[in-house]
Amino acid sequence: MGVIETDTVLIMGIILSLGAGALSFLSPCVLPIFPAYMSYITGISVKDLQGDHNVKIRKDLLSHSFFFLLGVSLVFIGLGASASFLGQWIQGLLIGETGLLIQRIAGIFIVFMGLFVAGWITIPTLMKERRFQRTKRPVGFLGSFFVGLGFAAGWTPCIGPIFGSILFLAATNPGQGVLYTVFYVIGFALPFLILTFFLGSTRWIVRHSGVIMKIGGLLMVIMGLVLFFGLMPRISAFLLDLIQDTWLSRLG
Repeated sequence: MGVIETDTVLIMGIILSLGAGALSFLSPCVLPIFPAYMSYITGISVKDLQGDHNVKIRKDLLSHSFFFLLGVSLVFIGLGASASFLGQWIQGLLIGETGLLIQRIAGIFIVFMGLFVAGWITIPTLMKERRFQRTKRPVGFLGSFFVGLGFAAGWTPCIGPIFGSILFLAATNPGQGVLYTVFYVIGFALPFLILTFFLGSTRWIVRHSGVIMKIGGLLMVIMGLVLFFGLMPRISAFLLDLIQDTWLSRLG
């Protein structure tokens, strides 16, 4: 039962990481500039990108997107590994403790960032963009890779709080920290790649991005409270009770 409960906590962390990655991409400070970014790294005008794509344009979009996301992933996963190492080191210092202190600190941070993401509080420092800036278009796939590095290293106002929450989550569970970060990257990459082929269909999402961010921020607040009060084991036990006599219980 203990193994199943641990697996349940892990699955919840993975789902949260996937959702956080998708929320980062769909945020108002990333999605609206997505066509411009694609135009910048491919050299194709935004107008042409939003029109009907032939096979060559689709191939170029996919190839440049892959190398851009490779650069993004390298930075994010590296930060996730660092957060895991730091969390493990801090927990090693807490002799006789169970890591509850780290969970509570992470919970406070995630609640605070959730309130910011939802737009209920304002943090002027985080409202300043720190994205990598270049005056010349990158050359080839290597250029797209370095733009991805710059994008991830600089962050934008929305990505910083959301990804920072995943880093704190990684610190609370060092053994799975890198895994959480990998699924955050997957959550960011999937809508990126999907919308690469539907650049003309982003307007509806942009119009409703405020609602999406409020829902995402609320979920972050709930997750922060769960961590702060140490409710994850109780939630896991509740979920186990729900699936106890179903076919899902056989998966454990």
